[in-house]
Amino acid sequence: MYAPLRSLLFQLDPETAHDLTVHTLAAMQRLPGTGALLRLARGGTVPPVPVRIMGMDLANPVGLAAGLDKNAECTCALAQFGFGWLEVGTVTPRPQSGNLPPRMFRLPEHGAIINRMGFNNVGLALFLNNLASCKPACPVGVNIGKNRDTPLERANDDYVDALRAVYPHADYVTVNISSPNTIGLRDLQQSEHLDSLLAALKREQTVLAEQHGQYVPIALKIAPDLDDGQIAAIAMLVRAHRFDAVIATNTTLARAGVEDHPLGNEAGGLSGRPLKTPSTIVVGKLFAHLKGEVPIIGVGGIETAEDAWGKLLAGADAVQVYSALIYRGPGLVREIVTGLAERVARAGTATLAEAVARERAKKPSS
Repeated sequence: MYAPLRSLLFQLDPETAHDLTVHTLAAMQRLPGTGALLRLARGGTVPPVPVRIMGMDLANPVGLAAGLDKNAECTCALAQFGFGWLEVGTVTPRPQSGNLPPRMFRLPEHGAIINRMGFNNVGLALFLNNLASCKPACPVGVNIGKNRDTPLERANDDYVDALRAVYPHADYVTVNISSPNTIGLRDLQQSEHLDSLLAALKREQTVLAEQHGQYVPIALKIAPDLDDGQIAAIAMLVRAHRFDAVIATNTTLARAGVEDHPLGNEAGGLSGRPLKTPSTIVVGKLFAHLKGEVPIIGVGGIETAEDAWGKLLAGADAVQVYSALIYRGPGLVREIVTGLAERVARAGTATLAEAVARERAKKPSS
Protein backbone atom coordinates (compact mmCIF):
# COMPACT_ATOMS: atom_id res chain seq x y z
CA MET A 1 0.00 0.00 0.00
CA TYR A 2 2.86 2.38 0.82
CA ALA A 3 5.07 1.56 -2.19
CA PRO A 4 3.12 3.61 -4.79
CA LEU A 5 2.91 6.58 -2.43
CA ARG A 6 6.62 6.34 -1.70
CA SER A 7 7.36 6.37 -5.43
CA LEU A 8 5.45 9.62 -5.76
CA LEU A 9 7.00 11.21 -2.67
CA PHE A 10 10.50 10.23 -3.75
CA GLN A 11 10.01 12.27 -6.92
CA LEU A 12 10.05 15.33 -4.68
CA ASP A 13 12.90 16.99 -2.84
CA PRO A 14 13.22 15.17 0.53
CA GLU A 15 12.30 18.18 2.65
CA THR A 16 9.35 19.02 0.40
CA ALA A 17 8.13 15.44 0.68
CA HIS A 18 8.57 15.55 4.45
CA ASP A 19 6.63 18.79 4.81
CA LEU A 20 3.86 17.54 2.51
CA THR A 21 3.51 14.35 4.55
CA VAL A 22 3.35 16.20 7.87
CA HIS A 23 0.83 18.75 6.61
CA THR A 24 -1.33 16.02 5.06
CA LEU A 25 -1.36 14.01 8.28
CA ALA A 26 -2.15 17.17 10.23
CA ALA A 27 -5.13 17.87 7.96
CA MET A 28 -6.33 14.25 8.14
CA GLN A 29 -6.36 14.16 11.93
CA ARG A 30 -8.81 17.06 11.95
CA LEU A 31 -11.28 15.19 9.75
CA PRO A 32 -13.77 12.68 11.20
CA GLY A 33 -13.33 9.08 10.16
CA THR A 34 -9.74 9.30 8.97
CA GLY A 35 -8.42 7.38 11.97
CA ALA A 36 -9.68 4.15 10.42
CA LEU A 37 -7.89 4.97 7.16
CA LEU A 38 -4.64 5.60 8.98
CA ARG A 39 -4.98 2.34 10.91
CA LEU A 40 -5.57 0.57 7.62
CA ALA A 41 -2.29 1.99 6.36
CA ARG A 42 -0.38 0.13 9.06
CA GLY A 43 -1.73 -3.19 7.79
CA GLY A 44 -3.75 -4.52 10.70
CA THR A 45 -3.85 -4.80 14.46
CA VAL A 46 -0.68 -4.11 16.41
CA PRO A 47 -0.35 -6.77 19.14
CA PRO A 48 0.17 -5.67 22.74
CA VAL A 49 3.76 -6.02 23.95
CA PRO A 50 3.56 -3.92 27.11
CA VAL A 51 6.63 -2.36 28.66
CA ARG A 52 7.15 0.08 31.51
CA ILE A 53 9.82 2.75 31.22
CA MET A 54 10.36 6.04 33.06
CA GLY A 55 7.17 5.30 35.01
CA MET A 56 5.13 5.14 31.79
CA ASP A 57 3.11 2.09 30.82
CA LEU A 58 3.46 1.67 27.05
CA ALA A 59 1.40 -0.59 24.80
CA ASN A 60 4.60 -1.64 23.04
CA PRO A 61 8.31 -0.71 23.06
CA VAL A 62 8.45 0.93 19.61
CA GLY A 63 8.40 4.72 19.68
CA LEU A 64 8.79 7.42 17.06
CA ALA A 65 12.08 9.31 17.33
CA ALA A 66 12.15 13.09 17.35
CA GLY A 67 12.60 14.95 14.08
CA LEU A 68 9.63 13.81 12.04
CA ASP A 69 6.99 15.89 13.81
CA LYS A 70 9.19 18.82 14.82
CA ASN A 71 6.30 21.17 15.58
CA ALA A 72 3.80 18.71 17.10
CA GLU A 73 1.48 19.12 14.12
CA CYS A 74 0.30 15.56 13.53
CA THR A 75 0.65 13.58 16.77
CA CYS A 76 -2.85 12.10 16.65
CA ALA A 77 -2.36 10.87 13.09
CA LEU A 78 1.03 9.33 13.86
CA ALA A 79 -0.38 7.56 16.91
CA GLN A 80 -2.70 5.62 14.59
CA PHE A 81 0.31 3.82 13.14
CA GLY A 82 0.56 1.79 16.33
CA PHE A 83 3.50 3.39 18.11
CA GLY A 84 3.87 2.74 21.83
CA TRP A 85 4.70 6.40 22.20
CA LEU A 86 5.80 9.44 20.21
CA GLU A 87 8.58 11.99 20.61
CA VAL A 88 8.07 15.41 19.02
CA GLY A 89 10.48 18.29 18.47
CA THR A 90 13.24 19.37 18.70
CA VAL A 91 11.75 22.65 19.90
CA THR A 92 13.81 25.66 20.98
CA PRO A 93 12.66 28.58 23.14
CA ARG A 94 12.49 30.96 20.17
CA PRO A 95 11.50 30.17 16.56
CA GLN A 96 14.36 29.61 14.16
CA SER A 97 14.62 28.74 10.49
CA GLY A 98 17.54 26.33 10.79
CA ASN A 99 20.25 25.89 8.20
CA LEU A 100 19.92 26.88 4.55
CA PRO A 101 18.44 24.32 2.13
CA PRO A 102 19.08 21.91 0.63
CA ARG A 103 19.53 20.23 3.99
CA MET A 104 18.05 16.73 3.69
CA PHE A 105 19.31 13.95 1.43
CA ARG A 106 18.11 10.39 0.77
CA LEU A 107 20.54 7.52 0.23
CA PRO A 108 18.03 4.79 -0.71
CA GLU A 109 20.65 2.19 -1.59
CA HIS A 110 21.81 2.35 2.02
CA GLY A 111 18.45 2.88 3.70
CA ALA A 112 19.93 6.11 5.00
CA ILE A 113 19.25 9.83 5.31
CA ILE A 114 21.63 12.74 5.82
CA ASN A 115 20.19 15.90 7.32
CA ARG A 116 21.54 19.23 8.46
CA MET A 117 18.23 20.82 9.39
CA GLY A 118 19.59 22.77 12.37
CA PHE A 119 16.65 22.68 14.79
CA ASN A 120 14.25 24.48 12.45
CA ASN A 121 11.03 24.92 14.43
CA VAL A 122 8.21 27.32 15.26
CA GLY A 123 9.34 28.02 18.83
CA LEU A 124 7.74 27.13 22.13
CA ALA A 125 4.58 29.25 21.94
CA LEU A 126 3.20 27.86 18.69
CA PHE A 127 4.59 24.40 19.39
CA LEU A 128 2.60 24.20 22.62
CA ASN A 129 -0.55 25.42 20.86
CA ASN A 130 -0.14 22.59 18.35
CA LEU A 131 0.52 20.05 21.09
CA ALA A 132 -2.58 21.10 23.01
CA SER A 133 -4.81 20.82 19.94
CA CYS A 134 -4.69 17.03 19.85
CA LYS A 135 -4.62 14.31 22.49
CA PRO A 136 -3.21 11.08 21.04
CA ALA A 137 -3.96 7.76 22.67
CA CYS A 138 -0.30 7.18 23.58
CA PRO A 139 2.28 9.07 25.63
CA VAL A 140 4.09 11.97 23.96
CA GLY A 141 7.59 13.13 24.85
CA VAL A 142 8.98 16.54 23.94
CA ASN A 143 12.54 16.95 22.69
CA ILE A 144 14.10 20.30 23.65
CA GLY A 145 17.21 22.15 22.44
CA LYS A 146 18.96 25.48 22.63
CA ASN A 147 18.67 28.24 20.07
CA ARG A 148 21.49 28.49 17.57
CA ASP A 149 22.45 32.04 18.64
CA THR A 150 22.51 31.26 22.35
CA PRO A 151 26.15 31.08 23.45
CA LEU A 152 27.32 27.87 25.08
CA GLU A 153 27.81 29.56 28.45
CA ARG A 154 24.09 30.42 28.47
CA ALA A 155 22.83 27.11 27.13
CA ASN A 156 21.50 26.11 30.55
CA ASP A 157 19.06 29.03 30.42
CA ASP A 158 17.56 27.84 27.13
CA TYR A 159 17.13 24.28 28.34
CA VAL A 160 15.64 25.32 31.68
CA ASP A 161 13.26 27.76 29.95
CA ALA A 162 12.17 25.04 27.53
CA LEU A 163 11.73 22.47 30.30
CA ARG A 164 9.62 24.92 32.29
CA ALA A 165 7.37 25.62 29.30
CA VAL A 166 6.79 22.04 28.13
CA TYR A 167 6.66 20.36 31.53
CA PRO A 168 2.87 20.49 32.07
CA HIS A 169 2.23 19.23 28.54
CA ALA A 170 4.72 16.37 28.19
CA ASP A 171 4.74 12.77 29.37
CA TYR A 172 8.53 13.03 29.40
CA VAL A 173 11.14 15.51 28.18
CA THR A 174 14.27 14.73 26.15
CA VAL A 175 17.31 16.97 26.43
CA ASN A 176 18.97 17.06 23.01
CA ILE A 177 22.67 17.91 23.28
CA SER A 178 23.77 15.66 20.46
CA SER A 179 22.53 17.04 17.15
CA PRO A 180 25.54 17.66 14.91
CA ASN A 181 23.77 20.48 13.08
CA THR A 182 23.93 23.27 15.67
CA ILE A 183 27.46 24.62 16.02
CA GLY A 184 28.96 23.80 19.40
CA LEU A 185 25.96 21.85 20.67
CA ARG A 186 27.83 18.57 21.09
CA ASP A 187 30.33 20.35 23.35
CA LEU A 188 27.61 20.12 25.99
CA GLN A 189 28.39 16.40 26.19
CA GLN A 190 31.77 17.25 27.73
CA SER A 191 31.84 16.61 31.47
CA GLU A 192 32.28 20.19 32.68
CA HIS A 193 29.31 21.46 30.65
CA LEU A 194 27.16 18.37 31.15
CA ASP A 195 27.51 18.33 34.93
CA SER A 196 26.25 21.90 35.13
CA LEU A 197 23.40 21.34 32.68
CA LEU A 198 22.09 18.16 34.31
CA ALA A 199 22.25 19.75 37.75
CA ALA A 200 20.29 22.80 36.56
CA LEU A 201 17.64 20.66 34.91
CA LYS A 202 17.18 18.39 37.92
CA ARG A 203 16.81 21.40 40.19
CA GLU A 204 14.14 22.81 37.89
CA GLN A 205 12.42 19.43 37.61
CA THR A 206 12.12 19.28 41.40
CA VAL A 207 10.54 22.74 41.51
CA LEU A 208 8.16 21.94 38.64
CA ALA A 209 7.10 18.63 40.14
CA GLU A 210 6.08 20.47 43.30
CA GLN A 211 4.28 23.23 41.36
CA HIS A 212 2.33 20.89 39.08
CA GLY A 213 1.84 17.97 41.43
CA GLN A 214 3.33 15.51 38.95
CA TYR A 215 6.76 14.13 38.17
CA VAL A 216 7.67 14.35 34.48
CA PRO A 217 10.77 12.27 33.66
CA ILE A 218 13.76 13.67 31.79
CA ALA A 219 15.89 11.72 29.29
CA LEU A 220 19.26 12.67 27.84
CA LYS A 221 19.90 12.07 24.12
CA ILE A 222 23.53 11.43 23.22
CA ALA A 223 25.62 11.07 20.05
CA PRO A 224 27.09 7.88 18.63
CA ASP A 225 30.42 9.64 18.01
CA LEU A 226 31.76 9.24 21.55
CA ASP A 227 34.83 7.42 22.81
CA ASP A 228 34.78 5.00 25.73
CA GLY A 229 35.90 7.65 28.20
CA GLN A 230 33.14 10.03 27.16
CA ILE A 231 30.50 7.29 27.43
CA ALA A 232 31.75 6.38 30.90
CA ALA A 233 31.67 10.02 32.02
CA ILE A 234 28.15 10.55 30.67
CA ALA A 235 26.94 7.39 32.41
CA MET A 236 28.47 8.55 35.69
CA LEU A 237 26.80 11.96 35.47
CA VAL A 238 23.43 10.50 34.46
CA ARG A 239 23.51 8.29 37.54
CA ALA A 240 24.82 11.05 39.81
CA HIS A 241 22.07 13.46 38.77
CA ARG A 242 19.41 10.73 38.72
CA PHE A 243 18.31 11.33 35.15
CA ASP A 244 15.41 9.13 34.15
CA ALA A 245 16.72 7.64 30.88
CA VAL A 246 19.34 7.89 28.15
CA ILE A 247 18.44 7.85 24.46
CA ALA A 248 21.23 6.36 22.34
CA THR A 249 21.79 7.61 19.76
CA ASN A 250 21.38 10.68 17.61
CA THR A 251 22.74 10.83 14.04
CA THR A 252 26.43 10.29 13.25
CA LEU A 253 29.08 12.39 11.56
CA ALA A 254 30.85 9.22 10.42
CA ARG A 255 30.35 8.01 6.87
CA ALA A 256 31.30 4.35 7.14
CA GLY A 257 29.51 2.41 4.43
CA VAL A 258 28.33 5.40 2.40
CA GLU A 259 31.66 6.95 1.40
CA ASP A 260 31.19 6.07 -2.26
CA HIS A 261 27.63 7.35 -2.56
CA PRO A 262 27.30 10.58 -4.57
CA LEU A 263 25.67 12.24 -1.55
CA GLY A 264 27.75 10.47 1.07
CA ASN A 265 29.92 13.48 1.83
CA GLU A 266 27.10 15.95 2.31
CA ALA A 267 27.47 17.71 5.67
CA GLY A 268 25.09 16.73 8.43
CA GLY A 269 24.03 13.78 10.53
CA LEU A 270 23.70 10.34 8.97
CA SER A 271 20.81 8.15 10.11
CA GLY A 272 19.32 4.85 9.05
CA ARG A 273 20.91 1.47 8.31
CA PRO A 274 24.59 2.56 8.56
CA LEU A 275 23.93 3.71 12.13
CA LYS A 276 22.62 0.32 13.32
CA THR A 277 25.88 -1.18 14.51
CA PRO A 278 27.51 2.00 15.91
CA SER A 279 24.42 2.90 17.92
CA THR A 280 24.05 -0.66 19.23
CA ILE A 281 27.66 -0.58 20.38
CA VAL A 282 26.99 2.64 22.32
CA VAL A 283 23.88 1.06 23.89
CA GLY A 284 25.97 -1.89 25.02
CA LYS A 285 28.70 0.27 26.51
CA LEU A 286 26.15 2.43 28.32
CA PHE A 287 24.44 -0.65 29.71
CA ALA A 288 27.77 -1.94 31.03
CA HIS A 289 28.09 1.26 33.07
CA LEU A 290 24.45 1.82 34.03
CA LYS A 291 23.79 -1.85 34.86
CA GLY A 292 20.04 -1.48 34.42
CA GLU A 293 19.77 1.37 36.95
CA VAL A 294 18.88 3.92 34.26
CA PRO A 295 16.68 2.89 31.31
CA ILE A 296 18.14 3.11 27.80
CA ILE A 297 16.14 3.81 24.64
CA GLY A 298 17.93 2.45 21.59
CA VAL A 299 17.76 4.38 18.31
CA GLY A 300 19.55 3.99 15.01
CA GLY A 301 19.16 1.74 11.99
CA ILE A 302 16.17 -0.27 13.19
CA GLU A 303 14.40 -1.70 10.14
CA THR A 304 13.14 -5.06 11.42
CA ALA A 305 12.07 -6.86 14.57
CA GLU A 306 15.50 -8.53 14.55
CA ASP A 307 17.16 -5.10 14.61
CA ALA A 308 14.97 -4.04 17.52
CA TRP A 309 15.73 -7.29 19.34
CA GLY A 310 19.45 -6.62 18.88
CA LYS A 311 19.12 -3.22 20.55
CA LEU A 312 17.18 -4.79 23.44
CA LEU A 313 19.76 -7.52 23.96
CA ALA A 314 22.53 -4.91 23.96
CA GLY A 315 20.86 -3.14 26.87
CA ALA A 316 17.94 -1.06 25.60
CA ASP A 317 14.60 -1.14 27.39
CA ALA A 318 12.71 0.26 24.38
CA VAL A 319 13.50 1.51 20.88
CA GLN A 320 12.65 4.34 18.51
CA VAL A 321 12.49 4.47 14.71
CA TYR A 322 12.43 7.23 12.10
CA SER A 323 14.50 6.73 8.93
CA ALA A 324 13.12 3.25 8.23
CA LEU A 325 9.61 4.68 8.46
CA ILE A 326 10.42 6.88 5.47
CA TYR A 327 11.55 3.89 3.41
CA ARG A 328 9.15 1.23 4.70
CA GLY A 329 6.02 3.17 5.62
CA PRO A 330 3.59 2.87 8.55
CA GLY A 331 3.42 -0.92 8.33
CA LEU A 332 6.92 -0.95 9.82
CA VAL A 333 5.59 -0.43 13.34
CA ARG A 334 3.21 -3.38 13.21
CA GLU A 335 5.91 -5.57 11.66
CA ILE A 336 8.44 -4.84 14.41
CA VAL A 337 5.96 -5.16 17.28
CA THR A 338 4.56 -8.40 15.85
CA GLY A 339 8.06 -9.82 15.59
CA LEU A 340 8.79 -8.92 19.20
CA ALA A 341 5.48 -10.46 20.31
CA GLU A 342 6.52 -13.68 18.57
CA ARG A 343 9.83 -13.57 20.44
CA VAL A 344 8.00 -13.35 23.75
CA ALA A 345 5.72 -16.23 22.78
CA ARG A 346 8.68 -18.43 21.79
CA ALA A 347 10.45 -17.61 25.04
CA GLY A 348 7.38 -18.65 27.01
CA THR A 349 7.63 -15.58 29.24
CA ALA A 350 4.91 -13.23 30.40
CA THR A 351 6.66 -10.04 29.28
CA LEU A 352 9.20 -8.76 26.78
CA ALA A 353 11.49 -7.71 29.62
CA GLU A 354 11.58 -11.28 30.89
CA ALA A 355 12.29 -12.65 27.42
CA VAL A 356 15.15 -10.20 26.96
CA ALA A 357 16.58 -10.91 30.43
CA ARG A 358 16.50 -14.65 29.76
CA GLU A 359 18.35 -14.23 26.47
CA ARG A 360 20.90 -11.83 27.97
CA ALA A 361 21.64 -14.37 30.70
CA LYS A 362 22.74 -16.86 28.02
CA LYS A 363 25.47 -14.52 26.79
CA PRO A 364 28.94 -15.12 28.30
CA SER A 365 30.15 -12.24 30.42
CA SER A 366 33.00 -10.27 28.91
